[in-house]
Amino acid sequence: MIMKKTILFAVFAFLAITTSAQGDSGFGIKGGLNYNGNGDYFESVSDAAREPDRNIGYHAGIFGKIKLGPLYVRPELVYTKTKSDYDGSSFDMSKLDAPVLVGIKVVGPLHLFVGPSFQYILDSEFEGIGINEIENDFSVGAHFGAGVNLGKLGIDVRYERGLSNNEARFVNTNITGLPDSRLDTRPEQVILSLSLNL
Repeated sequence: MIMKKTILFAVFAFLAITTSAQGDSGFGIKGGLNYNGNGDYFESVSDAAREPDRNIGYHAGIFGKIKLGPLYVRPELVYTKTKSDYDGSSFDMSKLDAPVLVGIKVVGPLHLFVGPSFQYILDSEFEGIGINEIENDFSVGAHFGAGVNLGKLGIDVRYERGLSNNEARFVNTNITGLPDSRLDTRPEQVILSLSLNL
């Protein structure tokens, strides 16, 4: 129930912001690929952390743009799917991202942007290991990057890093007698997006 209310609030807030926009402001759709990995995996307290192998994921969503003099604010609502490999075991995560970016036009079609990203984990699965709990469904990250606008078409590249600590705990179903495993669920990814103003 709380999740549904949060998502509805985000959608209504997004629509209210974009419909009140003027001038060069507007809204559109976006999608693209992520080159991502999550944080370290600890099989037990005594084991060293294992870093993930990075994988390609994807994302799709909507965005708005509000022009404020030389700056602009761009709220987004994006569904993101990521995958990380840990020595043959894969951790899959689906989440709803809501970046709020502040940008500035630099020269020609080039613009730079930065801002926080509010994330809600929809689903997660660690291959071969039963999920016990994720510390927080909500977390905060940061985005920064650059893009170009070519008419209604936009292309941008950005880096995302999760900021708030957020561990998942798992029950190891393959080896008995070990403490619960821990996985840092914070994303770290390079995101390539294609957007279309409607």
